[in-house]
Amino acid sequence: MSIDGPPAKDVHGPEHPQSVGYTRARKTVFHQDGPPFQLAAGGRLAPVEVEYETYGALNPARDNAVFICHALTGDAHAAGWDEAPDGPLKAFRGKKPGWWDDMVGPGKPIDTRRFFVVCANVLGSCYGTTGPMSLNPATGRPYGLAFPVVTVADWAALGFKLLDHLGVDRLHAAVGGSMGGQQALEMALAQPDRVANLIILSAGFRLGAQGLAFNAVARYSIINDSGFKNGDYYGGPGPLAGLSTARMLAHITYLSEESLGHKFGRRLQGKDKPDFTPVGVEFEVESYLQHQAGSFVARYDANSYLYMTRAVDYYDASTWGDGDLTRAAARLKARSLVASFSSDWLYPPELCRELVSAMCRAGRAVTYVDIPSRYGHDAFLVETETVSRLIRGFLRP
Repeated sequence: MSIDGPPAKDVHGPEHPQSVGYTRARKTVFHQDGPPFQLAAGGRLAPVEVEYETYGALNPARDNAVFICHALTGDAHAAGWDEAPDGPLKAFRGKKPGWWDDMVGPGKPIDTRRFFVVCANVLGSCYGTTGPMSLNPATGRPYGLAFPVVTVADWAALGFKLLDHLGVDRLHAAVGGSMGGQQALEMALAQPDRVANLIILSAGFRLGAQGLAFNAVARYSIINDSGFKNGDYYGGPGPLAGLSTARMLAHITYLSEESLGHKFGRRLQGKDKPDFTPVGVEFEVESYLQHQAGSFVARYDANSYLYMTRAVDYYDASTWGDGDLTRAAARLKARSLVASFSSDWLYPPELCRELVSAMCRAGRAVTYVDIPSRYGHDAFLVETETVSRLIRGFLRP
């Protein structure tokens, strides 16, 4: 989340009438028997464990489900307060509500009195769904780099497999921001008859060259850390310096010059004049980035970061139209809402508009909003009031 959001507000506890209350992550396992899960890049996996959370109830028609797709380092805990925090997020989940708690709950924009809400952790992550940290049944040791390459198409396919398991015939909406917006778009393209509405925030049909470059540098910093050990670092500290650098670099792309300038400017950290040294922390912004990196490496796996960023790199929705985005958009049957943010330079407004223009050329129903904001890419998480109005209006009966 951005460093410099709107004025602080009260965080409602689990007893608040608009909270989904205490939640508990659930798990299910697919492909324990029979053929393995076939991945788009050619790999295969078995078994496949999926961690997910649900809020609200499925209606008799089984058509009121909303599937929320999380961002790059997010997880299934979208709303409420974790009843039994466990795993890498144990130190965090019990202290604050889910990452999109402002949006999900009774009377909130994604109203759990009306919708059955599902959020699942994606394949390749380190938050409960099968990934590089999981034990490889062939060796009894963590997969590491033996884990097969995963794609956004695999996340969509596994999402539908989970929805089948939950008895959901058709989604009322697929919703996602950033990487999650790509997954939501892929779900609507892969099975058009099963997605009635589509909401994409801060995401385009593909990542631009600058985004690819930042991800490349992040991965380079990880794999060239002496602690990486070709991905076989489990049982040791791992590539902490490399992962820290990757996180600091990525975090800069989530923000904007205006938000960083407003919060920190060029202020020195705890002193009136510089030390004139090439090492150490001189500026507040340096201290902030180091803090972000430190908290991140305590909860995230470096191998997962490699796999997740590569999946984002590979995604290009135009492949559904053999490289023609308009032809790809013609597959959509969902009514769509696409929102960009003026200061987002990871998925800039012009990239989002390419997708919207293709939808229009294909004759598809789409609403597009470019929201003025100084908060950069993370604005979809920070501009709560504006995003709430958009989603509430779009999902209104």
